[in-house]
Amino acid sequence: MASPSLRQSTQVKGKLSTTLKNWLPILQSNILEIEETINSYGLENPLLNIQSQISTDFSSKLKKPNPNTPLKSAISDKIESLSIQEKGLYVILEEQITPPLFPTQISQEIAFDIIDNINEEGYFDANSHERATELGITEIEYEKIRLRFAFLEPRGVGSKDMYECLSFHLDACDEISDELYDLASKIIKNLDSHTSFKKDFLYQEALSLIKSFQTPPALSYQEEDSYIIPDIFVLKENNEISVSLNEDYYPQVTINTLKISDDNYLKSKIKEAKDLIDALDMRKQTLRKIGLMIVEYQYDFFMGGEIKPMKLKDLADEFGHSPSTISRAISNKYLECNRGIFPVKNFFTTAIDGDTSNASIKDFINDLIKNENRNKPLSDLKILELIEEKFNIKMVRRTITKYRKQLNIASSSERKKNYSISI
Repeated sequence: MASPSLRQSTQVKGKLSTTLKNWLPILQSNILEIEETINSYGLENPLLNIQSQISTDFSSKLKKPNPNTPLKSAISDKIESLSIQEKGLYVILEEQITPPLFPTQISQEIAFDIIDNINEEGYFDANSHERATELGITEIEYEKIRLRFAFLEPRGVGSKDMYECLSFHLDACDEISDELYDLASKIIKNLDSHTSFKKDFLYQEALSLIKSFQTPPALSYQEEDSYIIPDIFVLKENNEISVSLNEDYYPQVTINTLKISDDNYLKSKIKEAKDLIDALDMRKQTLRKIGLMIVEYQYDFFMGGEIKPMKLKDLADEFGHSPSTISRAISNKYLECNRGIFPVKNFFTTAIDGDTSNASIKDFINDLIKNENRNKPLSDLKILELIEEKFNIKMVRRTITKYRKQLNIASSSERKKNYSISI
């Protein structure tokens, strides 16, 4: 495939509403959750035969490990990581969007939108005003629902930065005195000068309490998800690019024809089984089309260049669904190419200037902070100078501040103080 024009005419065909209802949960499941999702349908349908690909062909999977996938240290660890799949962060969050915390349909819709915009660290990294406008509500209404996430697990999830995350944690502490709560709250708000509270007899206790809070809030889920298996393969050979799916983990689903009769109950189960098979096929078609679209828009990246601006709305329009639905569908999906394994969401960025994306800028900021002098952290102004020099573009300091906050990176003065606390 020598040109960037890769889009094929493959379209997801119109299906019956039952098939579509099956398709969304199947599409939203990651590759290791597919079997569990399919099995949940099988429990209610005696005509479905579901055969696990993981158990029947496990030996071949061990012989051909993905060179870019972090591997466990022993075969038993690999078996455990594949056969005992715990629920991911987004599934855990969605299960908590219920009354009484989210009693109305609109409150639940807002909550699901918030989940769509929570990054892998557990922080909310979207613009509340923009999201509220998209949903046709006020920013105050949107924020009211987001603040309820302080009562969800993992604690701190949905917060905008480290400070709000710590505050969420503190609000969940039921068995501490009012005096300790008040002092800890003051310290969180003044971390850069927390030693000014040293004379308070509860200072050490408050500091120890704050240090016990987990940041980022989804850290434990990142550790559990260290074994990454891609859904989509993008292969490059002799300047030709091809897209394929990782079907090794899909269960084989067939219909037990021996039980078929004229019985109305069995006829309805036959239809349900066919709808399920159609939905599974639709998942494959959808992911393949997503892969083709990504390659078309990001062709230069796969040829060694940078990620270019690509809106999630472009993908949503192709399928006739809302960006929120598509966002949930591509969560926890990964794409493997010759440059490594990447979350599918990483390919959807916005433009900074021309062909430079905010993803490139954010990656550069992350690298700068990781390698900065802890005794003299980089200011936003210095980061701005380095970015303008690196990318040959003009930006303003407040944009750097905005991206730094979206990356959950504290200011230079706050980082300096945090570095001193961690010593």
